[in-house]
Amino acid sequence: MTAIIDAILNRASESRLTTPAPDPELLDRVFSCAARAPDHALLRPWRYLVIEGGGLDALGELFASAADDPAEPLAGDKDKLRRMPLRAPMIIVGICSPKLHPKVPEIEQVMSSAVGLGYIALALESAGFGAMWRTGAVAYHPVIRQGLGLNDCERISGFLYVGSVESPKPAVPRPAPDDFVARWPG
Repeated sequence: MTAIIDAILNRASESRLTTPAPDPELLDRVFSCAARAPDHALLRPWRYLVIEGGGLDALGELFASAADDPAEPLAGDKDKLRRMPLRAPMIIVGICSPKLHPKVPEIEQVMSSAVGLGYIALALESAGFGAMWRTGAVAYHPVIRQGLGLNDCERISGFLYVGSVESPKPAVPRPAPDDFVARWPG
């Protein structure tokens, strides 16, 4: 096997994350990996926010404030919403920032953004850190999108919770390729 294949086969979503988080030098290398995502017409339809320290508390307050949105109250206990970002010492917010282009539909740009966030997770895990990709209602709520400074056409690809693995969880059974791969024409 190769190091890349081994890293992918050993990838796991880790929910128990603690300090330390990656340092700025490693983050630069990781974001360089994200920039290698397939990108039709080189539109760079993604951007990222790094949130740590007091920013995690502010993100929790933003999550909780969405519960008070009169137009679309976010379901859930406000205290639980406040604590959600504190599950890791760092959160990387993946943002899909599509550009108008006659040959590149928005869906291709959304997929490019998601691949970039996936590359970030793999790069962090190969450097010895853990990651958990989370979405849910907080990723789609307009108050949260606005509070994070997204424009009207931007969407959150995911919240990547990042840190050192506190205690690895047991391996999750994965399907065999024969269960989801077919040859065409068959």
